[in-house]
Amino acid sequence: MTKFAELGLDPKLVTTVTDAGYQTPTPIQIKAIPLVLEGRDVMGLAQTGTGKTAAFGLPLIHQLLRNHDKRQPKSVKALILAPTRELVNQIAENLRAYVQGTHLKVRTVVGGMSINKQISMLAPGIDILVATPGRLIDLMDRKAIRLDAATFLVLDEADQMLDMGFIHALRRIAPELGTPRQTMLFSATMPKQMEELSRAYLTDPARVQVSPPGKAADKVTQGLYFAPGRNEKIALLIDLLGHDKDALSLVFSRTKHGAEKLKKQLVAEGFAAVSIHGNKSQGQRDRALAAFRSGEARVLVATDVAARGIDIPGVSHVYNFDLPEVADNYVHRIGRTARAGADGDAISLVSGVELGLLRDIEKLMKIEIPVLGGTRPAEEKRPTRTQGGGGGRRGAGGGGGRKPRAHGANQPKPRTDAAPAKRRRPRRRRSA
Repeated sequence: MTKFAELGLDPKLVTTVTDAGYQTPTPIQIKAIPLVLEGRDVMGLAQTGTGKTAAFGLPLIHQLLRNHDKRQPKSVKALILAPTRELVNQIAENLRAYVQGTHLKVRTVVGGMSINKQISMLAPGIDILVATPGRLIDLMDRKAIRLDAATFLVLDEADQMLDMGFIHALRRIAPELGTPRQTMLFSATMPKQMEELSRAYLTDPARVQVSPPGKAADKVTQGLYFAPGRNEKIALLIDLLGHDKDALSLVFSRTKHGAEKLKKQLVAEGFAAVSIHGNKSQGQRDRALAAFRSGEARVLVATDVAARGIDIPGVSHVYNFDLPEVADNYVHRIGRTARAGADGDAISLVSGVELGLLRDIEKLMKIEIPVLGGTRPAEEKRPTRTQGGGGGRRGAGGGGGRKPRAHGANQPKPRTDAAPAKRRRPRRRRSA
């Protein structure tokens, strides 16, 4: 069995990693770390939850520890770009654990926080900066940061950056970095644009892939329930959550308004629930995540903004209250459970208007998700206005006339008592 000490990392770094609880490297770490240490540009493809942060973070820190150049004012030695605030914070939290006991400093810049404080923080220069592209450009425009000393660039969750339109920001940022530069691109999926991105920013990259794109973590057990509409979905979700109120459950909603409304309905039913979405300030999002991580809140309702920024090993259930518009996002969502070697259940609630989205997901993953309950509804036409686009294509094939499967080793236990029609809740006035 491979050990971290066998990968060529600095002995002090190996000790730090071991003290942090890491026993053996994951497959992506075994393949990527030696390549990064050789100075190669790397394109890493691995499903979420497989240890990508350590795959680029540990060899990056190793190389910085051997560079004793003094920090220059406003300068950065290594830049890591990520698409969301949550992911930036998660990456930085991991890196700070790795650099404990060293002279290296890790800092973050994201939107929604005081830019003046960030300018002051950057003034003396830092070693590793983890940033969202938008806020970084704001700081560049104010001449609060210099990137010409940065000889390491990491693009994490690059596919989502493409989805969110950050390619234009990248075109602005990349030319400002120092040369020669080592670039690492990590992603969970491989859309066609990723090849173009790699050709533009990586030089003769080594490609590292440990699982096919669209494949969920091995210990995620998937299943679905059919439900005619939103009210039936809510009743079913309440019933499913009620079977184990001590479990940490992550519930995904497609829209910001829907996430907030659902959170309020769960709270009214007695669940300790919080929410994060784009209408929340950074402080509100941080507090919600902290409450969920500590167990003070047992249910977190989120939009896809959180799908790649939550790394909480204790999440035992992921519920797709709404299926995502983009099939790739399903993989990222369910990857929030079964982390760090644990088991986890991913359960989707599917209505008639989502049958096309279900087909897209099953086509991507090359599986048929087991039906755990409910009657397959008639397919309904999806609204013409979509959010995020691309996921609601009508493909031929595979979804009609399936019968619920019996419970087996790879299926969540069916809730035979979870019929939506059994529960009626009084109507509540919609909050302003």
